[in-house]
Amino acid sequence: MSKMHLVFGGRVKDPRGLEFVDLKNIDIVGIYPDYKSAETAWRGAAQRTVDDAEMKYVVVHLHRLLEPDA
Repeated sequence: MSKMHLVFGGRVKDPRGLEFVDLKNIDIVGIYPDYKSAETAWRGAAQRTVDDAEMKYVVVHLHRLLEPDA
């Protein structure tokens, strides 16, 4: 199994947290086969919204959710 990673973002209540305000407007950047390509996508998305402190993008390690004991 490849080590899939999800990159998404949206408006958060507090820039230090992960509580997203409006789940209907989450920006799903994509699913990537490795961390390096996910990080590149994350940097690009985060850079586009760098002036908006309430926007946050994250990388989720999907492979850890699919196989937590691996």
